Amino acid sequence: MAERTKKAVHFGAGNIGRGFVGMLLAEGGYELVFSDVAGPLVDAINAAETYTVHEVGDGRRDVTVTGFRAVNSAEDPGAVAAEVATADVVTCAVGPTVLRFIAPHVLAGLRNRDAGRAPLQVMACENAIGATDSLRAHVAELAGADEEHLLDRAVFANTAVDRIVPGQPADGGIDVTVEPFFEWAIERGPFGDDLPVIPGAHFVEDLAPYIERKLFTVNTGHAATAYHGARAGIERISDALAHPDVAAAVAAAIEETSAVLAAKHGFAAEDLAAYRATILGRFRNPALPDTVQRVGRQPLRKLSRHERFVGPAAEAAERGLPTAGLVAAIDAALAFTDPADPQAVEMHERLAAGDADAFTSEVTGLDAAHPLFAAVRDVVARHMA
Repeated sequence: MAERTKKAVHFGAGNIGRGFVGMLLAEGGYELVFSDVAGPLVDAINAAETYTVHEVGDGRRDVTVTGFRAVNSAEDPGAVAAEVATADVVTCAVGPTVLRFIAPHVLAGLRNRDAGRAPLQVMACENAIGATDSLRAHVAELAGADEEHLLDRAVFANTAVDRIVPGQPADGGIDVTVEPFFEWAIERGPFGDDLPVIPGAHFVEDLAPYIERKLFTVNTGHAATAYHGARAGIERISDALAHPDVAAAVAAAIEETSAVLAAKHGFAAEDLAAYRATILGRFRNPALPDTVQRVGRQPLRKLSRHERFVGPAAEAAERGLPTAGLVAAIDAALAFTDPADPQAVEMHERLAAGDADAFTSEVTGLDAAHPLFAAVRDVVARHMA
């Protein structure tokens, strides 16, 4: 590990936080401070001097992470604010809906930050377009006009992150098992000449193509595998793609998203084909013990307007491009069941209400006049029969 001359605060000490973002920040020489609301996890991190990230599959290796500690943001928000006030970098991997809950900690840190200190570099590492912009908006809303100047003490840069971190063994402690592949693309502009040091990350002028390529290939393909696999009665993601019908259905969905990406961003068809092959190869990694139930949870969110199915399918329909593969993935998602997942339970309760038009508009956010609406409504109606 490099000498630690700077400090990073990372919100969300879960598997992605420890096994991806935190690992790379530690490798970049940052003193690493995790912030989390889970008391037992915070205690376990503080009780350990090291943890290991196990990269499994082709290119496997073990990475030992050192130089970290944790604070409990639920019990000691003042300590979190103090850490943010003296940090060089703030990152998070908490889920897009949780960004508003970490915004108060970021704002409190900016209030306490020396005005002469270099701007805090803030990056939200979430599976969502413009996640850092959303975090900044939450901070600005809390600050109000009286404290708007505090945002000058930080720069906010959007990122696109990609690494499969499956469910972990119950006895794994704070070690994390991940795939060897990762990608972290960061928009360059907000940083000027002062780029954060993150090994393996790459800085780009226009992040939007990278974000959408990832979301509409990796996230779409992963969820499509889960839902088609669950429908076929298969437990593991890797086994699902060994099923010819599932593999064909997933391939059809992400070929359609590639067509949108080529039309919208100018990606070359051969480059997108190679990217799809890489992604499907990652999903087939038998060393990753990922399940269709874990990947498929929260189906209502995944069926929303700008998510992995409806988002690209809507753009495809608007361009007159094929959507049958994506609509088939939506059909499989509507069949997903998990009594332990509140969203899956709610989804079937809403389907049982029997109003296909209302379900389609409320869940997918599609207007009745949209060219995709009728196809999705017809699929929804079949699940109400």
